[in-house]
Amino acid sequence: MLEIAIPGAPTLRLAHLLLDYNGTLACRGMLVEGVSERLSRLARHLEIHVLTADTFGTAHRQVARLPVSLAVIPPDHQAEAKAAHLRRLGAGQAAAIGNGRNDRLMLQEAALGIAVLQGEGAARETLLAAQVVALNILEALDLLLHPDSLRATLRT
Repeated sequence: MLEIAIPGAPTLRLAHLLLDYNGTLACRGMLVEGVSERLSRLARHLEIHVLTADTFGTAHRQVARLPVSLAVIPPDHQAEAKAAHLRRLGAGQAAAIGNGRNDRLMLQEAALGIAVLQGEGAARETLLAAQVVALNILEALDLLLHPDSLRATLRT
């Protein structure tokens, strides 16, 4: 469990982290350098779930040694599938990070939704659904590892 007190807002009590793979954790199918170390550190506090259609067919190999569960979702109705996965885990106890239009519902329903921009860009709908926007996945993960910046951004 990761507890983050936000001044003027309810305390975030997070048990799960849901992550999109392509465009978020990976660029063109390959993990972004620095992601593995951060996920290993976050796994001490959160159950980490990677959700992907595995467009490049690399997700299994890339996350094999990481403390994450991988769910490959069908190519149709991905936004709904990701949101349903979030609801099964408990949206009120989950953070979600993504960049694509198919991540928008997951970010909107999560207790904490973070959109990332990175090299593949981010869908406008996803940016609007997020509570926080980070320039890249490393900065997004660092918000959870070192939440003082997150507190400053979300305080009322």
